[in-house]
Amino acid sequence: MSTNIANLVVDVNKRPYAGRVSSRAGADLALLLLAGFRTLADQATTELARRGYEDVRFLHDFALRAILSGADSASELGRRMSVTKQAAAKTISVLEERRYVTRQPDSMDRRRARIHVTDRGLAMLQAGETIFDELREQWEQQVGTASLSSLEETLRELLGDKTIRLDASGWIMRDLENEPDSA
Repeated sequence: MSTNIANLVVDVNKRPYAGRVSSRAGADLALLLLAGFRTLADQATTELARRGYEDVRFLHDFALRAILSGADSASELGRRMSVTKQAAAKTISVLEERRYVTRQPDSMDRRRARIHVTDRGLAMLQAGETIFDELREQWEQQVGTASLSSLEETLRELLGDKTIRLDASGWIMRDLENEPDSA
């Protein structure tokens, strides 16, 4: 069962507990930020499917980027994404089945296989980056260049420039592990 995060952000006056809880401003901010991420991720996934990558989930982007940055085994991918080795192995199997990665024998240890992103995987990542640029342009048209730039600058000021971590997907993946076809 999947929950649309955007549906969790509701009008403060329509909450059943309105007036009984002193403040939800902090929680609402967190939900709005999460809804922004989820909205962009869902739109990008839909557009990737339209462009021929119908078998990809936003979680696969995290995994492929971790593999490109050196996570070439299930153990290392699990560490980088903050998930179990079993969850990482399942993701690798799905990515391999869909031809986004391949396993190749380790030249130093033939008992070990190294994971590599395929040309198809790289093409999908490039398509995803293009789509995110297009989605950003749509937001810019909606709210204006100055507003979007101000939002980005404010978030950088609050979060710093090195806030994007590949293990951010760990909490997402843990929620998805129990869903059918979750990887």
